[in-house]
Amino acid sequence: QVQLVESGGGLVQTGGSLRLSCAASGSFSDSVMAWIRQAPGKEREFVASIDWSGTNTEYAHSIKGRFTISRDTAENTMYLQMNSLEPEDTAVYYCAADAGWRGLPHRGVWQYEYWGRGTQVTVLS
Repeated sequence: QVQLVESGGGLVQTGGSLRLSCAASGSFSDSVMAWIRQAPGKEREFVASIDWSGTNTEYAHSIKGRFTISRDTAENTMYLQMNSLEPEDTAVYYCAADAGWRGLPHRGVWQYEYWGRGTQVTVLS
């Protein structure tokens, strides 16, 4: 069964750090994977994506330089290291995968067919 499970969210002060994890079951080793977030009252927003090999990455302008996406293909796990967090980063963060696509760019939220249930990140001002 294909499944994505996020963890690592929580409460943090402005300027703090969190590391999100996404454990994948099923075959995602040849898939682009991404982090996508949704703030209260807003639409889902692309955050970062990583290609099937873990070699290439892309980021939203709003988080570039603060967040780092990575993946461990052997462990079938993806990560998002978030530093210098701001209140505007408060959102539910989703792990997503597109099993039919390997490379980048791949920024369209609608392009991802598999989703986790999300993990809440709250940044206190």
